[in-house]
Amino acid sequence: MNEIIAYFSTIPSSHRSLILVGGITIFWWLEKAFPLVHFQYQKWHHAGINFFFTFTTIAVNFLLAFLLLLTTNWTEAHHFGVLNWLPEMNSVLFMLIGLLLLDFIAAYFVHWLQHKIPFLWRFHLIHHSDTWIDTTSANRHHPGESVLRFAFTCIAVLISGCPLWLAFLYQSLSLIASQFEHANITLPKKLDQFLGLFLVTPNMHKVHHHYVLPYTDSNYGNMFSFWDRIFGTYKTLAPDKIVYGIDTYPEANEHNSIAPLLRMPLNAHRNTAVNQKK
Repeated sequence: MNEIIAYFSTIPSSHRSLILVGGITIFWWLEKAFPLVHFQYQKWHHAGINFFFTFTTIAVNFLLAFLLLLTTNWTEAHHFGVLNWLPEMNSVLFMLIGLLLLDFIAAYFVHWLQHKIPFLWRFHLIHHSDTWIDTTSANRHHPGESVLRFAFTCIAVLISGCPLWLAFLYQSLSLIASQFEHANITLPKKLDQFLGLFLVTPNMHKVHHHYVLPYTDSNYGNMFSFWDRIFGTYKTLAPDKIVYGIDTYPEANEHNSIAPLLRMPLNAHRNTAVNQKK
């Protein structure tokens, strides 16, 4: 455990990049070997768009990293946050509680807010506009959403009181989880059912990318699947019934090109079956 703490306390940027690239490479290969949906699309063109937004996300996180450092330093110096208010415990239990707190606040709750608050939804719908969900879709986030997500991460760190190493560990695990749940792969039914008891699987998360309500507003979890069951936002839908995308932007010239996607949050409001946010 001490080795994990030491490693993630000073994890090099190159190692974090390796986790990103390694995850995409592994799941990209699995998509070819065990596809869930046989898409008829230009995979490299689609990936190029999503890689662009991956790079903007990396840039935002790099430029704002000092804020995360300041937040963790402040919580430690002022003994602030849930983890600092709990009795002393062994490091493994401390890590598990910290991961649960970060996943609930920074992932599940924030994701739920993005679907309920119109301003946040305007940025988040770029992610939902993807009609070919695969592992590259995991980081398809508008730069504006990346800034907002980073701000919410700092708030989650403040509330939880987690140290820097735990924040970096969660970000690494969250990245892999996101690549996994977006990957266009088929899992054996029994394995999917078992993993789905505590982790978000591709089948579970794909329901969230169905283009109409109430499915779009369900299955908000990122790493742990039980948040949706606890708060009543869990839904199931057979994979062959899922239609990816968002009904406010059904045309390829709107959701399959970088420039329109960058402008999307500024577009006039479109009030349809999914987008009832005013």
